Amino acid sequence: MNLFSRAAGPLALLLPFALVATPLPAQEAPVSAVPAPRYLQTGDQTPWIYRGSDVPRDKEWLFGELPNGVRYAVRHNGVPPDQVSIRVRIDAGSLYETDAEQGYAHLLEHMTFRQSKYLGDGEAIPKFQSLGATFGSDTNAQTTPTQTVYELDVPNADNGKIAEVMKLLSGMIQEPTLSAKGLSEDLPIVLAEKRERGSQAERVSQATRETLFHGQPLANRLPIGTEKTLNAATPASMRAFHNRWYRPENTVVVIAGDADPQMLAGLVEQWFGNWKGKGPKVPAPSFGEPVAPAGASPDRPVGETRVLVEPDLPRTLTYAVLRPWHQVNDTIVYNQGILLDAVAQAIINRRLEARARAGGSYLYAQVQDDKPSRSADATFVSFAPLTEDWQTALTDVRSVIADALAEPPTQEEIDREAAELDVAFASQVEQRSVLAGSKLADDVVNAVDIREAVAAPETVLHVFRTMKDQLTPANVLEHTRALFKGRVERGIYLTPKEGEATAEALRDALLKPVQADSSSRLAAKTISFSELPPVGKPGTVTAQAPIGVLDIEKVSFANSVNALMWANDAEPGRVTVKVRFGSGYRAFDAKDAVYASLGQKALVPSGVGPLDIEDLDRISNGRKMGFDFKIDDAVFTFTAQTREADLADQLYLFAAKLANPRWDANPVKRAIAADKLAYETYSTSPEGVLQRDLAYYQRNKDARFATPTPAQLDAATPEGFRKAWEPLLKQGPVEILIFGDYDKAKAIEALTRTFGALPAREAIPAAALARTEDFPPSSQPTTVLHHRGDADQAAAVISWSTGGGVANLPESRQLQILANLFNNRLLDEMRERTGASYSPQVVSDWPEDLNQGGTITALGQLKPGDVPTFFAAADKIVHDLQTTPASAEELERVTEPLKQMITRASTGNTFWLWQLEGATTDPRRIAMLRSLLTDYSRTTPQAMQALARKYFGAEPGWKLAVIPDGQKLATRKGGADDDGNVASR
Repeated sequence: MNLFSRAAGPLALLLPFALVATPLPAQEAPVSAVPAPRYLQTGDQTPWIYRGSDVPRDKEWLFGELPNGVRYAVRHNGVPPDQVSIRVRIDAGSLYETDAEQGYAHLLEHMTFRQSKYLGDGEAIPKFQSLGATFGSDTNAQTTPTQTVYELDVPNADNGKIAEVMKLLSGMIQEPTLSAKGLSEDLPIVLAEKRERGSQAERVSQATRETLFHGQPLANRLPIGTEKTLNAATPASMRAFHNRWYRPENTVVVIAGDADPQMLAGLVEQWFGNWKGKGPKVPAPSFGEPVAPAGASPDRPVGETRVLVEPDLPRTLTYAVLRPWHQVNDTIVYNQGILLDAVAQAIINRRLEARARAGGSYLYAQVQDDKPSRSADATFVSFAPLTEDWQTALTDVRSVIADALAEPPTQEEIDREAAELDVAFASQVEQRSVLAGSKLADDVVNAVDIREAVAAPETVLHVFRTMKDQLTPANVLEHTRALFKGRVERGIYLTPKEGEATAEALRDALLKPVQADSSSRLAAKTISFSELPPVGKPGTVTAQAPIGVLDIEKVSFANSVNALMWANDAEPGRVTVKVRFGSGYRAFDAKDAVYASLGQKALVPSGVGPLDIEDLDRISNGRKMGFDFKIDDAVFTFTAQTREADLADQLYLFAAKLANPRWDANPVKRAIAADKLAYETYSTSPEGVLQRDLAYYQRNKDARFATPTPAQLDAATPEGFRKAWEPLLKQGPVEILIFGDYDKAKAIEALTRTFGALPAREAIPAAALARTEDFPPSSQPTTVLHHRGDADQAAAVISWSTGGGVANLPESRQLQILANLFNNRLLDEMRERTGASYSPQVVSDWPEDLNQGGTITALGQLKPGDVPTFFAAADKIVHDLQTTPASAEELERVTEPLKQMITRASTGNTFWLWQLEGATTDPRRIAMLRSLLTDYSRTTPQAMQALARKYFGAEPGWKLAVIPDGQKLATRKGGADDDGNVASR
């Protein structure tokens, strides 16, 4: 059973009538009578997924198996309302390919969407969009080494729509056209995807697989394939692969959604029941087993080792202890063993982290047990040495592990990790009624892939709580030792420096005996919130009143702190807390900009009052608490997912961080080290350069948005960090939003003792309020940056300035429609027509806390020679958007998915929290809710044309290109050249 992958769940539709565009009368698509299912496994029949298992059935699922071998699982689920999530899993991925077929499983996935029995050439995506499904999020597919999964989340799903989708999917899976024309159109797209993946990081990933899985197909059988095999594909060879593996016996259909499960089962049987495989059934290939090389020591069977030099990547070292993967019976005893393994790993990882926090020889280290692609049962150890002295770092990591292998952990350590698991499993039980249908469907697909069963959250919690007597030091020691026993041990070291290590030296280091180091064992220590100092004198409530939306109230305190509170039971056991304060990026000037970047990593770990980071871990142990920190354009935020039992303490931590921050030095030093190690990695690909530099250049080289250089990081100090951040925690109004399942009266009382007790806030300095986010002159030549990655990789960006602020929110929502129109056309041109870019995208950004700074940005990864083509395509699209009104059909492809996305999102508390944050200081945000759905889902061709003229016609787009080192920006054929304004950082 799947123990660690449960999460979200069903909510009632809470969108009030006043906020929704008046709906048209429901026009359910006509549907012929669906036959009653004949092959459900009911009564004493053991459902196919539970064969060989004693795990209690999750009775909300209905299972069936057809005579032709198709298996299915269906269930009713109302989260979000009116959505049905469909998954069709084929038991074939890249490990099922022959050497000559590498990449075929993934290429076939693309061709399946191209044309099929009920869908003409290129009709699939537009058809699903017209049904309200967003391409990429609601409509997708994925190919892994072991499976190909087709995924479709159907919004606003009446019976007729579900029947139509099942018909279309059955035609795609059973009878794709696989024509020469389709192959010629899809092959460039797949090759573009392969090109975009190629980089130093991809080479490292491939070298790691080749080393750790030496001698097995997983070592070199990537889903993306090779250029040679892909270019050799023919319609006949693709058809042969399809006939061999796309068979009823290899197919599982999973459906979870807001529909009658009997009807869903009937549809599966109707559309998949008559499918017959072509040719004889072929057994699945062997994935091999890890084997130690001849002469390896029986005690320490260290096998293949490798040193890889990549000058722009930081040092990392990974070694693995590998055992054969075997099919198991997914029993309760087996799962109890998995839980003991999890506790053993967690104890080691906590010790490794404690040593890193204290200033060790490595930045991070982690142990993880996994069964990758049914090819091995492996324990992986990964860490990042801080210096070129990798031997010391390896010794330090192995010494911590040696201690865990030599002596049992304390019961206190075991109980600490058990408490973390217990609260996680209990939360899943509390929230099972709000578990999303898409997640439920994915869980079954994952269980099928790993050859295990599925279990209800109550079963998982019961299994764990009834095994508490097994969580003893002796048992955990036994499982720890088992994790580090294997048939072969292999390792790979990545370094930026030639000559720093050899494969032989790495092998010798892995074989070298180490002394057990118990210094990182965490001594028993009890910390209680009751022992912590108060935030201040409890405050008083000065006003409490509804805001006019749902049952949300605004609560004001005498110290000018305000809260928006919505107590409801739509998401049982879940409370979201968000705190907004200060002035965000506006708070920093150029000289302190480095501390903005470091703050996102080090501000929370630097501690709260008497609590350092280790104490924060301890005090939240067995609790559902969080402490996420983020810097936005004009505000800082703390965010947490918690529960009613922990809400008061969660509020204390947030408030105490403002009132009584701690300034430990080690978290700052660690953040500096991490940023320095990561800096050069940005240069390894166009995507990395954009991640590092796009915000900086798009804001006209504003230092606040620059990624700190190693020199700037070297100059940063813990003292400078405190000097920059200490005043910022005292400035600006504070707004708290608490949305979820809690007692409002108790929460208000907790607020009086925490945020209501804060001292008066200082005003945000005028200099901060005056800082703007400037857009670069669009008349300037194309900005050209360079990367040190593969010579056939480049990226192109074109951007237009829009706006910001609350006053024009309705227009910003219409801009999202325009951006999506742009996106669809760019995707059609650059991916479908030319195959120049796999995933070009257009993004609209409209900051609500600033009255400027918004952008519409188009970007794509492509070949260097196609950069001018991208710019030309974008220019033509924006010209056409201004001069020729979009058709009603094209608009519907955009507005219907947006409408469905908003309708689904509005069933969750966090949707309303996002919409209303900032409303205590700007009540216009509340009024703007009334047009929300209409703004996103209703428009006209003329309105889109007017917006295009306003924002695209006012000025040409600002352009940026990222090309390989040593190359110049290509010129546009048949037109004016783009000047190469080369910039570097």
